[in-house]
Amino acid sequence: MFRFTKKKEADRPINLETPVKGRVLPLTEVPDRAFSSGTMGKGRAILPSEGKVTAPCPGTVVHIMEKSKHALLLEHETGILILIHVGIETVSLKGEGFHPRVSAGDKVRTGQTLLEFDLEVIADAGLSPITPIIIPEGQDLVESVEFTEDSASRANEPFIRILLKHQ
Repeated sequence: MFRFTKKKEADRPINLETPVKGRVLPLTEVPDRAFSSGTMGKGRAILPSEGKVTAPCPGTVVHIMEKSKHALLLEHETGILILIHVGIETVSLKGEGFHPRVSAGDKVRTGQTLLEFDLEVIADAGLSPITPIIIPEGQDLVESVEFTEDSASRANEPFIRILLKHQ
């Protein structure tokens, strides 16, 4: 019986909603080689139009960068990890302008605010606010990652689809 349930889970894709409002970009346009080369994983990036990150799916907050507060790791109920990294080189701000609204271990629902950030603080520091959303490499459950064609992010619309391997 459990095998059937797992197989059914694998048949259903994980649709990630847009966690940040703004313009959707391919990772190749991220001004950081670790992201743009795909080394960290597959995903998309968003040039934010507002300073708020919401949960792209239900899950558990696994980690928030403690001092810099600029990135977090979310785990979907299937065990798939999603990295949301606000800005490029924003670790240098040491948390200034970043306000987490959740803590590690918190269960979250789709659309729930995870983090707020100040676009002006990022701009004043001469940094890019581009926000990569990554499905990190090395996750055995991931069969493939697909993307929508839309270049504008809107709330409650999928922009990344993760297909799982059959177990």
